[in-house]
Amino acid sequence: MTIRFGVIGTNWITDRFIQAGLENEEFILTAVYSRTEEKGRDFAAKYAGASIYTNLEKMVASGEVDAVYIASPNSMHAEHALVCMNHGKHVICEKPAASNSAELRSMIEAARDNDVLFMEAMKSTFMPNFGVIQDNLYKLGQVRRYFAGYCQYSSRYDAYRQGTVLNAFNPAFSNGSLMDLGIYCLYPMVALFGKPESVRAVGLMLASGVDGEGSIVMRYPDMDAVVMHSKIADSYLPAEIQGENGTMVIDKINQPYQVKIHYRDGTVEELTLPQVFEPMYYEVEEFIRLIRSGQRESSVNSHANSLAVAEVMEEARAQIGLRYASDL
Repeated sequence: MTIRFGVIGTNWITDRFIQAGLENEEFILTAVYSRTEEKGRDFAAKYAGASIYTNLEKMVASGEVDAVYIASPNSMHAEHALVCMNHGKHVICEKPAASNSAELRSMIEAARDNDVLFMEAMKSTFMPNFGVIQDNLYKLGQVRRYFAGYCQYSSRYDAYRQGTVLNAFNPAFSNGSLMDLGIYCLYPMVALFGKPESVRAVGLMLASGVDGEGSIVMRYPDMDAVVMHSKIADSYLPAEIQGENGTMVIDKINQPYQVKIHYRDGTVEELTLPQVFEPMYYEVEEFIRLIRSGQRESSVNSHANSLAVAEVMEEARAQIGLRYASDL
């Protein structure tokens, strides 16, 4: 049997999710939701057999879908997820899963009330080399620092500089550098080390009302963590986990392909595993496996991890003055 997927959102990330899903024999796309029939038709034309809906209630009540992938604007994630879960559909929701922790709590509660699977679609934590990071962390001895950055000049920033504010720089959609890119650094940190004891954030606020870039320093009992993020400048630094016996170097924290340890004696251990599939395949595989096994929560992208990340971002936003309409 296959898992019948509906998708919300007709952008490039939805395309990548579907293409990754089609690599799995248990995945089938049966429905596409779009606010306009024209966009929905154009998108679904690439995938034979998918029905088009402009009414979400009708899609989830149609009997055509078992699970829904949500890739609408961040500000709409909670609303869309609640509709799906209240109709008994499993939900995998693109990161960040919600605008704030209050929305996320309501989504987790709805999943439990409706006995459905809910998982945040953070791809990196399911990739093979994230498992390598977890399995070899002990070799570093006492860990003293986690450092990660995701700084990528947005193609939409050129339009912004010319006076056109697209969704990526519009606070109405709960966007900005921290939510779009910083989360890729924070989620692996929480998955590895848990929620930090304290958060200190700085950031550059743009005139549109979102952050263009920022930095966060976080404290744990025996270590600290440093995260950099930006949508207005590039960085080429790898991520590092620094321990007393050695330092683990990860090429890209948002999608780790290469992992090695530099030991204090000068030796280097190559740990990289070959990756067969595209990055998003592994989250699809995990989501389908959880449905098949009757589980309602991932042990990796757990509800607790997602909530901890949301709370860290919420605190960071409060410190730099970044607020969204849905914030309490």
